[in-house]
Amino acid sequence: MFTFLHAADIHLDSPLKGLEEYQDAPLEQIRLAARRAFDNLIQLALDEKVAFVLLAGDLYDGDWKDYNTGIYFVSRMGRLREAGIPVIMVSGNHDAASQITRSLKLPDNVTLFPHRKAGTHLLDHYEVAIHGQSFSARSVMDDLVRDFPQADPSLFNIGLLHTSLNGRTGHEPYAPCTLDALKSKGYHYWALGHIHQREEICHDPWVVFPGNIQGRHIRETGPRGCTLVSVDEACVLKVEPRELDVLRWAVCSVDPAGCDSLDSLSDLVRDHFEEERAKTDGRPLALRLIVDGITPLHGQLHERALQWSEEIRAVAAMLGDVWIEKVVIKTRKRDEPAENFTDESPIRALLKAVESSPLEESSLVALVPEFDKLRSKLPSDLLADGDPFRPGEEELSILREEVKELLKGRIERGAS
Repeated sequence: MFTFLHAADIHLDSPLKGLEEYQDAPLEQIRLAARRAFDNLIQLALDEKVAFVLLAGDLYDGDWKDYNTGIYFVSRMGRLREAGIPVIMVSGNHDAASQITRSLKLPDNVTLFPHRKAGTHLLDHYEVAIHGQSFSARSVMDDLVRDFPQADPSLFNIGLLHTSLNGRTGHEPYAPCTLDALKSKGYHYWALGHIHQREEICHDPWVVFPGNIQGRHIRETGPRGCTLVSVDEACVLKVEPRELDVLRWAVCSVDPAGCDSLDSLSDLVRDHFEEERAKTDGRPLALRLIVDGITPLHGQLHERALQWSEEIRAVAAMLGDVWIEKVVIKTRKRDEPAENFTDESPIRALLKAVESSPLEESSLVALVPEFDKLRSKLPSDLLADGDPFRPGEEELSILREEVKELLKGRIERGAS
């Protein structure tokens, strides 16, 4: 009987996005979050006395800024080496062979699969065969599984692969393959990476995405960690998620329907914050607050949006280790629907104009001629996840509503 750890998408030294701009943000925790989560992985491996550790790609977030990233990784591998724990890994799209220009000699307990073809690594003591292949470049569109060897029937077989499988929303379709193709190899366990949300695709055989070990922004909410697998007599006995993250992201939605003042709404928000905080087991919490519903406070909220948002940040600060990533106001008031206004109504014209506006990048370029020049001067890191110049559907919808409510409020105040 033995156990092993399966982790993926470490993204060492990747910054957490969405908090850095605030003066009271936990800058040290933001900067070192990925390393601290990886430290938790190493400690878990030592505490559980695992037979080996599998890393299924994207250990790094891209090319090293300097050698400190590599030195940090080598030092942590040294801790596992002292405990006699081997590490077997593949590179993914972020740390593909073509992406990493610097290198350091790895400790002899670390095996990195080649990128030219699939290989097999044997752990004779445990009668285990691990099959894997690294990415040669950031964009791999071939089905790598086709060239993986068939299982050795005398051993416990594991496939190690960075892949989109048959596609997942929000992830590039790299190294696509099918579940049937994975099953056809006859392996007992497929250790996958690339998808940041934990997912158990299949139990016979086990096909698992462990998710990433640390949420990096508001689209990566909830617990993050790795998978602990127990094996006996070439059978998987247990597959357990283990939490490793050091800062938790959450979206907190509040319905203001029962509130008759902004103070009572703030009290309701505080109660929701405390509920979210109780789920983190003492971890710092980064929250996006969404106030969504029909309320008589609609006008006040939009008129005082900036001030009220700062008051909410103060509420979070009083709780300790809670920070607000963003406050989104999506309220409505019981009003005549827009179609009941006369054609000459300025509000009707306003609503029609805003609703028909695409608010897409082409519109922004038209409104701001210097848009492209400004964007080209920004660092590439800023234009990766959450590019402010290419907002997604959710951001566009929020922007449209904010514009509509701002202009609508000014027209109404002017008319009165």
